[in-house]
Amino acid sequence: MGTPEFAVPSLEILVEHNYNVVAVITAPDKPQGRGQKITFSPVKESALRHNLPVLQPTNLKAPEFLEELKSYRANLQIVVAFRMLPEVVWAMPALGTFNLHASLLPQYRGAAPINWAIINGEKETGVTTFFLKHEIDTGSIIFQEKEIIDEQDTVGTLYERLMKKGSTLVLRTVKAIEAGDYPSIPQIIDGEVKHAPKIFKETCQINWGLPSRQIINFVRGLNPYPAAWTILNGKMYKIFRCHQATDFSQQATVGHFETDNKSYLYSKTADGWLSIDELQPEGKKRMTIGEFLRGAKL
Repeated sequence: MGTPEFAVPSLEILVEHNYNVVAVITAPDKPQGRGQKITFSPVKESALRHNLPVLQPTNLKAPEFLEELKSYRANLQIVVAFRMLPEVVWAMPALGTFNLHASLLPQYRGAAPINWAIINGEKETGVTTFFLKHEIDTGSIIFQEKEIIDEQDTVGTLYERLMKKGSTLVLRTVKAIEAGDYPSIPQIIDGEVKHAPKIFKETCQINWGLPSRQIINFVRGLNPYPAAWTILNGKMYKIFRCHQATDFSQQATVGHFETDNKSYLYSKTADGWLSIDELQPEGKKRMTIGEFLRGAKL
């Protein structure tokens, strides 16, 4: 059960290792782009390449879907980046249902664990497999694997590594369950738990009143999607990369911008200046600051 690209390697690795994937459940097809062309989810495209049956329910409690799902008589269900399941679905297989989550649970429960780990300046994260239960992301842990977060990592680079690492963890988990030899460790909360709520466009606006390092992490944690943004001369710009401008120390109020309209664009933060390296004006492509200033003046 999965929808986005993140779930594809987990499906592919099970097929490659000759597991009997009896069916794939994914989101309904939807129109996308200017032409509103109907597109399949990445998981559906993968399933069709392997001639696997695909179910695309709009209602996970619908009697006809539940009957069809039951007819496949699966021993085990695997969830990777899918929506919340009702108990009637996750309790159906004899061996249960497990989920792959892109964090070291119980930290970063929620919809956007990769984003929030970078935004909060974490030095490591990882992937976890766990059995589903009523409360989201709270079930007993099967396996975990850690992943270092580099200072240059963005959501895009970390996503790629966790996607691959997650697929091997899914395979390891399936093998262990098949052998009947696997841990099932209740999640123990010891100290502060950081959450990973869904991210919305309106919460991606940069607050220049924060310290520079926090803003850099915020930008990294939203690159490439949905992207941090700011307003310049009344227009919205997505910001993809920035760094501390240690060679610039002019006095100014927070949020003030300075540019030579040739090579640099600096913004004042709570504790210094940031150099904006890569941005995207409304309706245009993503570009370096040099490319932008060659075609526009601020």
